[in-house]
Amino acid sequence: MDAYIIGIIAYLALLTGVGVYKSRKVKTQDDFMVAGRKTTALFLAGTLVCTWVGSGSLFGGAGLAFRGGISQLWMSAGAWVGIAFVYFLADRVRKISKYTISDILEQRYNSLARIFGTTAVIIAYLTIAGYQFRGGGRLLNILTGMDPQTGAAVTCVATILFTIIAGMVSIIAMDLANGIMIIVGVFIALPLAYGAVGGSQALASLPADRFAVFGPEDSVWAMGVFFPTFFLLMGESSMYQKFFAAKDGKTAKKAVIGMIIGVIVVETSLALLSVVGSAKYVTLAPFANPDGTLNKAATETIILYLARHDLPIFAGVLLICAGVAIILSTANTFLMVSSTNVARDIYQRFINPGVSEQAIVKFQRMWIAILGIVAFIVANFFKSILDMAFTAYTMVGAGITPALLAAFLWKRVTVQGGVASIIAGMG
Repeated sequence: MDAYIIGIIAYLALLTGVGVYKSRKVKTQDDFMVAGRKTTALFLAGTLVCTWVGSGSLFGGAGLAFRGGISQLWMSAGAWVGIAFVYFLADRVRKISKYTISDILEQRYNSLARIFGTTAVIIAYLTIAGYQFRGGGRLLNILTGMDPQTGAAVTCVATILFTIIAGMVSIIAMDLANGIMIIVGVFIALPLAYGAVGGSQALASLPADRFAVFGPEDSVWAMGVFFPTFFLLMGESSMYQKFFAAKDGKTAKKAVIGMIIGVIVVETSLALLSVVGSAKYVTLAPFANPDGTLNKAATETIILYLARHDLPIFAGVLLICAGVAIILSTANTFLMVSSTNVARDIYQRFINPGVSEQAIVKFQRMWIAILGIVAFIVANFFKSILDMAFTAYTMVGAGITPALLAAFLWKRVTVQGGVASIIAGMG
């Protein structure tokens, strides 16, 4: 059997063992939705990094870096600045001790804010989960030749199963392993890929704008990719849900420091890895079309292509497993958050307020499967992972973030203003 497939199977077996072990601790709604509110700073930082660094970075961001150079980091920088702002909110969020941001929206505004906020989150997060599935399909296509659509279906099923096992408890536990795998895989790959493509001589052959502040674009473009990630991060529901899982407010703030360091290091390394790959492949198939233009979808696969074709097997296996970690950790979190919104913000709040703890967990597990299938279908309506990312980012950034920040920071915001902001932003 191919060494890459063996590596993936072994890694997934490890994650399965962690998930099954943690599943024995799931007794209540708190356990399943917010990991019993006992998460330490190390585990919380790990899961926050893994949640943010997903297929949007591994594929969409990598494609941007391949085509435009290090200026791709303007998209990542939006998140970095957003995380710095969130540091000052983390303690306050944890003290609220809710389950979802829709809880906060209703507490500050009214039930309509909960309904529309929940709708925005579900639409955006199913889109994000969907492009993780597409990322998994591309990974399996590069490794085995499997049809990308079939590979996406396999990824969808695997994500559903991992998420159902033990909810947020297993996600947070698995994400520590995922975070370690991502860092090890990317750090080992970067110098080896640099040597494999020809080092500084190969990089010197790239256009000078690949290393310019705005690349081949301008400051307007930079702001156009900066602000979607910035406003998404500020209203990122999964991050707030994980703050609710922290042991206390100080733990949440410490985790944010770890998050910003981890995200900057990993996303910068991924961008550099993509630029290094472009030095070899910018004029070669499948990345370049016969007329010399770049194939956008193909450029999004550069990191996994390097792992399969240019790195020593041991490093390639580690980088492929890092790719699996990136895809799976993000997919199961966003599927978990979407299902929490359905279970908590719709079913428990409006349909069956007296539902038992065991029943709500069963209900959410059912909806994890349903929403996973919906996300798989949604993914087919977009041309590229980058398109899906910006659509989802803008839905949250416009629909949720202004009203959520006003709820925290602006005493004069009115109920009507908050609700109107959510509806208008979604529109």
